[in-house]
Amino acid sequence: MPELKEPGLAGNAERPEPSRLPGPRLPVRRRGPLKTWQYTAAAATLGLLLSAGVVAAAGPWDSGQRTAERARVASSEADGGTDHGRTRPKRAQPAPPAPAVLAALGAPQGSAPAPTRQALADVLDPLMRDPALGTLRTASVVDALTGDELYAARSGQPVLPASTTKIATAVAALSALGTEHRIITKTVAEPGADEVTLVGGGDPTLSAEGLRELAEATAAALREEPREGRIRLSYDTSLYTGPRLHPIGPNDNIAPLTALMVDEGRLDQSTRGPAPRSADPAAVAATRFAKLLEKEGVRLEGAPRPSPAGPDAKELGRTASAPLSDLVERMLTNSDNDLAEALARQTALASGEPASLKGGEKAIRKQLKELQLPVDGTRFADGSGLGRGDRITARLLTALLAKAADPAHPELRPVVTGLPVAGFTGTLRNRYDSEGAAPGTGLVRAKTGTLTGVNTLAGSVVDADGRLLFFAFTASGTKAPQSAQSTLDHLAATVANCGCR
Repeated sequence: MPELKEPGLAGNAERPEPSRLPGPRLPVRRRGPLKTWQYTAAAATLGLLLSAGVVAAAGPWDSGQRTAERARVASSEADGGTDHGRTRPKRAQPAPPAPAVLAALGAPQGSAPAPTRQALADVLDPLMRDPALGTLRTASVVDALTGDELYAARSGQPVLPASTTKIATAVAALSALGTEHRIITKTVAEPGADEVTLVGGGDPTLSAEGLRELAEATAAALREEPREGRIRLSYDTSLYTGPRLHPIGPNDNIAPLTALMVDEGRLDQSTRGPAPRSADPAAVAATRFAKLLEKEGVRLEGAPRPSPAGPDAKELGRTASAPLSDLVERMLTNSDNDLAEALARQTALASGEPASLKGGEKAIRKQLKELQLPVDGTRFADGSGLGRGDRITARLLTALLAKAADPAHPELRPVVTGLPVAGFTGTLRNRYDSEGAAPGTGLVRAKTGTLTGVNTLAGSVVDADGRLLFFAFTASGTKAPQSAQSTLDHLAATVANCGCR
């Protein structure tokens, strides 16, 4: 899916250009042609059973995203045969059954050797000098088991992160709210009053089905306490404060910032990616809800109107979002800007801050500081990375991923499981086809970032020796986004396929 396409933003719909980078200067032990289990291991999602032993088996392994990936990648038949839907006969054979994939990943904790700093530098430094990476390049590679930074290139310098900002948003939201938190949309009415209020809770994923269920519950409650005459429907969006528009203005990548909307305010049938958006998603949602109430036999007076709920209003019905674990995975896999901004505001509310851009920034910083993450010099001007006010370091990105994989923080596990899989899912589905990047297919899991002149990539790999590593590569001042993406993919693929000792 194209990641970001605002006016002046560079999308990634076209395939990356083939890399023209030199190989490593010194001979290193590399993976040969991808073995079947290697090709599928990073994408098989009954559990991210990483060889370093850092990530425990607990976590939302069977969420919708994980189940979809598992069905795509691992066959339940005894003789295997899943072809992933993307034929690459020169690089891979059909996948074996899932049990064999999982067994292949099981190595005793710490048994895999870590790469050395010099060996990593030997293979990464030439790639980091590629002009495609623009005028400012930063990098960080961290050993998951020890936390040591094995490779660094200006890793402490704050840069414009684009959508890798969502990693910080995800960690902060999960830390503040926990994996089971759900966003509630409800209806309320004051006792005996002839007015019902639809109250937005900030759920951009509210669907037509959820709205219908809420209408049924509301109508049933109204039948239990009949009102005389017709009912007036109002809608309450007062949960959010601050500007209704993201700083980039009206844009197909994000709906107006309101606490009430259906299907992210999309005006087409899409479920992800850029799409035309309603200028007033709350009014559209309320109008649709009114029609559903009328189908349930509720007689309404006039059109819905914006109005906050009364102080004595009692709940009539409610509908809940998916658990936060699922929302985080969806946000990261599809680079969902609407969800990112919603989760930033949910984090703000949980932290005692107003549900606004500024409140989200304060709350994210507060949560990350409490996790003892390196936030000096950083800014979280929005939750999505869609704007240009954010500043994050490569070192913070790898620290966020390492914290998410820490067994002491199982609530953060969806950050790891939600990362797109190279060549298979989300914003990496159509990448890793260039010559230098192709060896990372199925092995790299990473969050992408793309703005005009900015390309970033941060995620995880298990290297050729079986060691779990986290990486972050950023490029600023880029002129050709496809070339920059190809080089970033090449960097990650190099880490994945290098023994580097």
